[in-house]
Amino acid sequence: MMKVAIFPPNSMILADMIVRSGHEPLVVQKQMQKKVTSPDLDAPPFNMTENDPIDGLKYAAIEVPSGVRGRMSLFGPIIEEAEAAIIMNEAPYGFGCVGCARSSELTVFSLRRKDIPVLELDYPTSRDDTIEMVHKINTFLDMLKDKEDDADD
Repeated sequence: MMKVAIFPPNSMILADMIVRSGHEPLVVQKQMQKKVTSPDLDAPPFNMTENDPIDGLKYAAIEVPSGVRGRMSLFGPIIEEAEAAIIMNEAPYGFGCVGCARSSELTVFSLRRKDIPVLELDYPTSRDDTIEMVHKINTFLDMLKDKEDDADD
């Protein structure tokens, strides 16, 4: 079982495909679960601590806004744990602020720079594109399983 980072990091469909193939998805929901312990005061953004931007310094420079560094304190452990990654380009999740966009760019940049297998796909716009995308993802995940089996031998 390999740990597979996904982008967008909250994609439940990609996470489900990874689980079904026998791997572990690295998603932001699991990182948030570590921080949110009660539904009221711990709810985002009140669950951010003064240490989160400091923890984010490991992944972004001091000149980067604290909001980006705070987000990177969530995404950074995902990047570190990743043994493979699936990146969906042009996903239409067009909400969020500039901090979200910069954090996303930094996350994708860091995943690309890491020496791990990465599958990059464009967001499908038709039924045929969707079928092809699912096939590519399943082929990639099978390849990871074969790679892992070869490493065990």
